[in-house]
Amino acid sequence: MKHILRAVAFMLSVLPIPALAQAVTGTPYHAADAATSTPVVYLGGMKPVMDQASYFHGILDEFEGRYAPGGSDFRWDGEAWYGTDYNRVWLKSEGTLERGRLGDGDHELLYSRAISPYFNVQTGVRADIDDGPTRTWGALGVQGLALYEFEFQATAYVSDRGRFATRIEGSYDFLLTNRLILQPQAEFNLYTKSDPARQVGAGLSDVDAGLRLRYEIWRKFAPYVAVTYDGYLTQARRIVHDQHGDTGSLRFSFGIRSWF
Repeated sequence: MKHILRAVAFMLSVLPIPALAQAVTGTPYHAADAATSTPVVYLGGMKPVMDQASYFHGILDEFEGRYAPGGSDFRWDGEAWYGTDYNRVWLKSEGTLERGRLGDGDHELLYSRAISPYFNVQTGVRADIDDGPTRTWGALGVQGLALYEFEFQATAYVSDRGRFATRIEGSYDFLLTNRLILQPQAEFNLYTKSDPARQVGAGLSDVDAGLRLRYEIWRKFAPYVAVTYDGYLTQARRIVHDQHGDTGSLRFSFGIRSWF
């Protein structure tokens, strides 16, 4: 038996794959039958990963009611994309509904291109559409995972009125357990010129931040409780104060995070 096994091993080592196939099956082999001039063998019968397939993905990061003695509001913040690992089309939307009035409406349509395994560069258009005056912007920015899986976005905007703006946003997930997750989050907006009609001031204009504790009942659905703060800063704070508006509120929030 040992002699037979040694003979088989010897044949496997010296015979080329086409000749071995002919010896086993008895079927004559022709070079034209090969897909390429160099035979390709897939380990374990698995083919290479296809990274050009198209996918659709959406996530609703914030879908929450914010409660405070001075007044309550409802806020949403979500995004969706369609494309491959390298090229995608993004749709982003966020806004606030307070006392029947829609504000802070920001909607973006972007093209995204991967520039590294962790970051994408994005360009497109932004439209501020709510109950206030409409503004249109061109957008250019980056989005991805920074060091230690810190979610980070930075986008520069130029408006049709010659104004410039910047938005910086970040968040991080602390896994208290496999399902209980604590997430601090903050968003800052900066503008080069004031726009009182939209309660925007020059410089650092406003901040929206929160500390959310969510429980993933299943991975795609997670209710959460939070403490949130949204307020105006520097020049924008004076503009809102002169308009007899709320310059800032610390609120208790309850919401749902979901993705598909």
